[in-house]
Amino acid sequence: MKERPPVSPHTVIARAGKRGRALARRLGRLLGRQTTESPPVPLPPLDPRPDLSVVLGTLDRKPLLQAAIESVRRETRDIDSEIIVIDGGSRDGSIDWLTAQPDIVTIVQHNRVERDGRKAMRRSWGSFINLGFRTARADAVLMISDDCLLLPGSVAAGLARLRQDGAEPVGGVAFYFRDWPLDADYYVQLTLGGTLMVNHGLFSRAALAAVDGAEEERYRFYKADGDLSIRITRAGFRIVDCPQAVVEHYLDPDEALRIDNNATLEHDRAVYLARWRDELGPRLTEGMGRKTIAFRDPQKLAEQVFGPIAAARRGAA
Repeated sequence: MKERPPVSPHTVIARAGKRGRALARRLGRLLGRQTTESPPVPLPPLDPRPDLSVVLGTLDRKPLLQAAIESVRRETRDIDSEIIVIDGGSRDGSIDWLTAQPDIVTIVQHNRVERDGRKAMRRSWGSFINLGFRTARADAVLMISDDCLLLPGSVAAGLARLRQDGAEPVGGVAFYFRDWPLDADYYVQLTLGGTLMVNHGLFSRAALAAVDGAEEERYRFYKADGDLSIRITRAGFRIVDCPQAVVEHYLDPDEALRIDNNATLEHDRAVYLARWRDELGPRLTEGMGRKTIAFRDPQKLAEQVFGPIAAARRGAA
């Protein structure tokens, strides 16, 4: 049997006459081809990329979260910015409050579960915070905790520091902080190998992309921030401090005691040392410590904001 040559769609449409021409016009619209009809009505533009993305995680700490967000709003009033909050499944009304805030991008990831009668995490801190990093659209990403207050002028000073020129680009800016009410002095930390680390502060989008964000597999909750800082410096970026960028970090004395007796901390610390022992060699623990600044907040914002929260917690205990 003799095969017929294939018939092109255009031939079929031509043979179909008037209906074929109508079909051709519909296909042209679907395929984006130019037709004789009027051009589409322009859509409103999407928001441009902001200059700053603020990322923080939270779980069941609504009063502290609200205070942190208020300080972010105050500090970014004159900065084109976005706020991204990852909630781990709060049950204290935080999610309802967050989703009612039009200026906040809220990601809910129910991260705490019970397995065999024990509390467990579905994802590590690194995986959790990476949800925010990967959502961020700005070239500068500010990472703080839900129990932090940004002191006046900190964000503007940090951004200026991040954008400084140098032989190596700045990949991170460490903000000075203290654990209120336990500490009097504000400090940044030097982790393994004497590497300056970002507990709270800024990262460049380029630096985060170069190392694919925080480590998600090795650490459960602690030490992933120090690991991130080390990997950023080894990727060719500098991490610098900024004495004009200061954070108040709320740490309840009872919580501090629990951290000191925390099995997860012990696990993550051991993994952290093992991870970098071969690469850093004898320099592994050299230069570790704190770098402090002589600063006192004249406004005493921590006392004003954290003081009533701490009193309310004591009253509810």
